[in-house]
Amino acid sequence: MKKTIFYISLILCLILVVNILNILTNDLDRLTEYGFGYLIGKIILFMLFFILILFTKKNILKKKRTD
Repeated sequence: MKKTIFYISLILCLILVVNILNILTNDLDRLTEYGFGYLIGKIILFMLFFILILFTKKNILKKKRTD
């Protein structure tokens, strides 16, 4: 179960990074208040999924060492 959470979080994290970089490179000068809120929301989601990756990665590494 933790492996699936790890891989799903990893995929979502990569998608969010691509989306954030796309916004920063192409649309930064055209952002409105709502656009900045959207960008901040994406960054917060990225951080949450990244923290989830770190917690599940520790558990996966511990299991591999004990096997």
